[in-house]
Amino acid sequence: MPFSTDTICALATANGVGAIAVIRASGKNAIKLVNPFFSKDLISHKSHTIHFGVLSDSNGKAIDEVLISIFEEGNSFTGEESVEISCHGSTFIQQEILNVLISNGFRLAEPGEFTKRAFMNGKLDLSQAEAVADLIASQSKQAHEIALKQLRGTFSSQLKELREKLIHFASLIELELDFSEEDVEFADRTQLKILVADVLKMVNRLAQSFKLGNALKNGVPVAIVGAPNTGKSTLLNQLLGENRAIVSNIAGTTRDVIEETLNIEGILFRLIDTAGIREGAEEIEAMGIERSFEKIEQASIVLCLADASDQSSIYEVKNWKAELEQKYPDKKMLLIANKIDLESQITQELSISAKNGIGIDVLKQKLVDLVVGSFDLQNETIVSNARHYEALMKTTDALQKVSFDLEKGTTGDFIALDIRAAMRSLGNITGQIEVDTDILGNIFSKFCIGK
Repeated sequence: MPFSTDTICALATANGVGAIAVIRASGKNAIKLVNPFFSKDLISHKSHTIHFGVLSDSNGKAIDEVLISIFEEGNSFTGEESVEISCHGSTFIQQEILNVLISNGFRLAEPGEFTKRAFMNGKLDLSQAEAVADLIASQSKQAHEIALKQLRGTFSSQLKELREKLIHFASLIELELDFSEEDVEFADRTQLKILVADVLKMVNRLAQSFKLGNALKNGVPVAIVGAPNTGKSTLLNQLLGENRAIVSNIAGTTRDVIEETLNIEGILFRLIDTAGIREGAEEIEAMGIERSFEKIEQASIVLCLADASDQSSIYEVKNWKAELEQKYPDKKMLLIANKIDLESQITQELSISAKNGIGIDVLKQKLVDLVVGSFDLQNETIVSNARHYEALMKTTDALQKVSFDLEKGTTGDFIALDIRAAMRSLGNITGQIEVDTDILGNIFSKFCIGK
């Protein structure tokens, strides 16, 4: 697929003032184009070497003392001849250096263009390229580890293995079509059934992991809901370890939602303290209650808080939780009996005292378990990209058709068609087949300029 061969440059570090900034350049003659403005000769040096000197403008006026790293073609991130200039973090210095480069043969890079070139030059496959953006955006240990595994090619290797299994049988079936008049069978249908079932199981497992991967990538929204004075704000403060929400014995103190993040075992949770839900609230409190229901719809986990010292509160929240489970079957609901310090004999799914911190560690572990489920985060591949999930679902559809065709004894040409569709969907994830230009544009447009 053709792409621009211009020599490009961009600021690779974040915009603004800092101790240092890094400006990247990549493309044909990148080293040669930078060389006239540097106080030392770069052309005669080997790849992966760093050089200290003064960078000047076109008139020979010094801009800054810098470190320049050089990379030969084939031995850089992009696969092209590349230069990285480390300068002081002044925005003026950054702009002056970029002005020199742009005035002398470079153009400013488009969003994600460096990574796009790495993909186009075979340094990364498409799923690895997307992992670069996920790695940069990761906000928790688990999100970081998922992105790093994908960048290192763990996911790509699994997909390659699955495709190779399908390719083997597809080629045998295609061969049968060439000898259709002789009624020969090269592909053992029994083995093909076993293979399809095996691949389908693996693809389904990867697709099922997307819900977890997406939650780990973006943070897990957890709504804390219940009637007024059940201790929702106290629980939020206890989980965070700080007094973030106002706590009062007066019903209806919380009139708006409060959102904070909490990291538990490398998983980012977005905790949402909501207004107490009750009938007959005055106008402003009623607006807060309306927002509470909106947050319930957005949440992945809903903590239904009840007053453990009040039997009617437990009964009411049980009924309310059952209604929510019926309305939102995909959400995970947890009934929590709070205020067990008030001589309560009532036990529920989880009993705590938010005020005294009793049961909080158990609650935290429960939250982790609800998110992770049966997946092994250390040893399993977790899918976190919506495009990958869509492709896996298309693969599943195609393989189910193959399985159906095999049971019916359908002719090889239809089986081959569906196997090719499955292979095409898997190949779309890594870019092993030609990927639509619009899709590539959409993927790399989400990157920052210098990546």
